[in-house]
Amino acid sequence: MDSAAQGPADFYRLGALRPGEQIDVTLLDRQTVVFSVLGVRSFLKTEFPTRLVYGKTRYPALRLITCGGTFDPGTGHYLSNTVVFATMRSLHARTPAKSVSQSVAERS
Repeated sequence: MDSAAQGPADFYRLGALRPGEQIDVTLLDRQTVVFSVLGVRSFLKTEFPTRLVYGKTRYPALRLITCGGTFDPGTGHYLSNTVVFATMRSLHARTPAKSVSQSVAERS
């Protein structure tokens, strides 16, 4: 969460993403999944399209969601959500770590 003491949170500039931009997600096994932004939308929390955002897709998809829009100081919350819609473009297998002996042998 953004705060005066901590500054902007991780997703502070999420709404600045544009279609075609790349999002890299590193998995626990060190593989990297590359997603391409399809679009960015803002929805009032009172009109949040749950099915559109969380529903099934015909393709591997990523949705990134954060608070946005007008800040209500009375409640301490933003009135909207910013949603990034992205589709998977590729999966890169992790590069196995080389042992010191393999690295030395390659130099010889």
